[in-house]
Amino acid sequence: MTSSALQVARTGLDAQDTRMRVIANNLANVETTAYKRDRANFATLAYQDARVAGQQSSNQSVYATGLNLGTGVAVQSTTRVNEQGTMNSTGNGLDIAISGEGFFQVLLPSGNLAYTRAGNFSLSAEGQIVNSSGYVVQPAITVPTGTSSITIAKDGTISGILPGATQATQIGQMTIANFPNPAAMQALGDNLYQETGASGAALIGQPGTAGRGTLSQGYLEASNVNIVTELVDMIECQRAYEINSKMISSVDEMLKNANQTL
Repeated sequence: MTSSALQVARTGLDAQDTRMRVIANNLANVETTAYKRDRANFATLAYQDARVAGQQSSNQSVYATGLNLGTGVAVQSTTRVNEQGTMNSTGNGLDIAISGEGFFQVLLPSGNLAYTRAGNFSLSAEGQIVNSSGYVVQPAITVPTGTSSITIAKDGTISGILPGATQATQIGQMTIANFPNPAAMQALGDNLYQETGASGAALIGQPGTAGRGTLSQGYLEASNVNIVTELVDMIECQRAYEINSKMISSVDEMLKNANQTL
C-alpha cells in the first residue's frame, strides 16, 4: 500500500508541474495581442476495485459499499478561455480589433489558411494588407498607391480616397470566420490558429452577420489574462505541489520505520 501511495503522489507532482507550465505560459503572454488564456483540466486515473458495491458478502447479504483505490491524477486537457480582451486604442488606422466572435484569415506560405484575432496589420510593398509576419490577410485586399484616409467600417468595408479623387471609394471588403467550437482550434504559435475536426469548419462571412463580431478600426484587443487570477492559481498550484512532496517524504519515512521494525 505504501508503494502505491508513492506512485499516487508522483502523479500529483506531474499534474501540478503541468498546471504550473500552463500558468507560466499565461503570464508570459500577458502583453500578447489578443492572447486567450489556457486552463488545465484534471481527471482521475483508473481505479483499482478491491471490492465492488453489491458484490456478495455471504450467502444472504451483499456489500453496501465498495473498496475502490484511486491511482492518482493527470492533466486531461487544456481549455482555451475565449473571453473578450480589453479594447485598446492605438490611433493606427491599420490596427483592427474584433468585438465579439470571429477570426481574421491569413494565408500561410504553405498555401493553407490560418486564423488569428491579432489585428495589428500593415501594408506590404505591393500594397496588400498583411499581418506582422507578412502573411496576406484573406480575402486579399490591395490598397492602391497614394490612397489616403483609409477607413474600415464595422462591417469590414474598406474605403479610401484615391489619388486625384475627392470622394472616398470602396477598395475592399474584409470577412471574418467563426467556428462551432472555437475552443478546439489548434494553436500554431505566432498568434495563429488552425481548424481541427473538433472545432468544425470555418464559417466565413461579413462582420456583424450570423453571430460574427464587428470590427473597430484603430484598436487592438489585449490579452484576456488576469494577473491577479494567475498569481492566485500559481500559489494554489505551488501549495498542492508541496503537499504531494510532503506525501512522498511521509511514505518514505513509513517505509524506513517498517524496515527497521521488521
